[in-house]
Amino acid sequence: MKNRVVITGLGVVSPNGVGLPAFKDAIKNGVSGIRLIDRLVELKFEAQIGGIPEITEELKAQYFTPLELMKFNASGILYGLIAGVDAWNDAGLKLGNIDEEPDWDSGMIFGIGSIAADKLRDGIVLIDKLQVKRLGSNFVIQTMPSGITAYLAGKLGVGNQATTNSSACATGTESILMAYERIKSGKAKRMLAGGCNDSSPYTWAGFDALRVATYKHNHEPEKASQPMGRDASGFVAGSGAGALVLETLESALERGAHIYAEILGGDMNTGGQKGDGSMTLPNSVGVQRCIKEAIKDAGIHADDIDVINGHLTSTGKCNLEIKNWSEALNRKGKDFPYITALKSMIGHTLGAAGAIESIAAILQLEEGFLVPNLNCKNIDPVILDLVDEEKITKEYIKKDLNIIAKSSFGFGDVNACVIYKKYTG
Repeated sequence: MKNRVVITGLGVVSPNGVGLPAFKDAIKNGVSGIRLIDRLVELKFEAQIGGIPEITEELKAQYFTPLELMKFNASGILYGLIAGVDAWNDAGLKLGNIDEEPDWDSGMIFGIGSIAADKLRDGIVLIDKLQVKRLGSNFVIQTMPSGITAYLAGKLGVGNQATTNSSACATGTESILMAYERIKSGKAKRMLAGGCNDSSPYTWAGFDALRVATYKHNHEPEKASQPMGRDASGFVAGSGAGALVLETLESALERGAHIYAEILGGDMNTGGQKGDGSMTLPNSVGVQRCIKEAIKDAGIHADDIDVINGHLTSTGKCNLEIKNWSEALNRKGKDFPYITALKSMIGHTLGAAGAIESIAAILQLEEGFLVPNLNCKNIDPVILDLVDEEKITKEYIKKDLNIIAKSSFGFGDVNACVIYKKYTG
């Protein structure tokens, strides 16, 4: 018998809100976290805007010791640790104690999109100056891909699997599905899952060089990210972290934990960069297969989906994503589900995107509302041929919801789709 898996804790570090209350308020009210970044102006980037969470020194001190903070500049790990600890606390779980045994029933799969580019840059400068001994004792743990789980495992005191995954922009959603599978199969009672991404210009520079980041709205940052928009001119780079505590329904009920939602199932695959797929674009056959297999794994019908929380990056390819959803679900027009695009508020947070956007989806399920899609005044006409315009909400709407499908697609033609359900017992 397979375990039912529920979500009992949430933590978020987003460009439009740090902490669950601030984030929830922002997504309900359509608050954008995108702004002009002075450092990108100094470096003469074409795209000079982005989404960076506002983290104060006082907030850092709540999660790191003074010694840890002395030379700490790995922003992705910082965001991930704050979100992870917050999710653990939100679930009513205790942080680890050095005098206690690890919690063998609890583990984590926490993804990262890119490692600490700032820290690597500092290290390269020292090495080139023949000052390798000045790298310090924390250089390795901040620059190894699994640095996020190394920090979090110690803070939380988990003793089960502790793994870092990385699948480009599908990372956050993939981590949730991998954690779900471990719990469902009985190998763990609970898992922390999530994703994080740093805010370094050295990370964003490659996207600027690829010319996939928009530069047309440097003077009006909040209007730059236009998922599903007719005039979409590229994505806005973002950063942050999202973390979710997943556990067996039995464990959650035994603890009297608050249950946000249930995970019914999902799927991950790759289109193999075949057909219309490439290193940067998904193979439509692979996308549609991923969606169909997720629905099958969840044990639902395509008609049961109330809302799609899309990937929808604002690169001008949103119409292809909508077409794939329409064909996979065999639904169009007024029959098409409601669709939300959180990147209109926070930009594309890369390795963190699937986790942050999943948190938004789960909050919508629990409280019954649809978030506004910003910058959707001029919707792509190709999309309007497939979706009734009223299904692309432009303002906060109270609505009873039962099932949300969350999709993520990443460089390398990788796909992930997870199905969330309102918990009703």
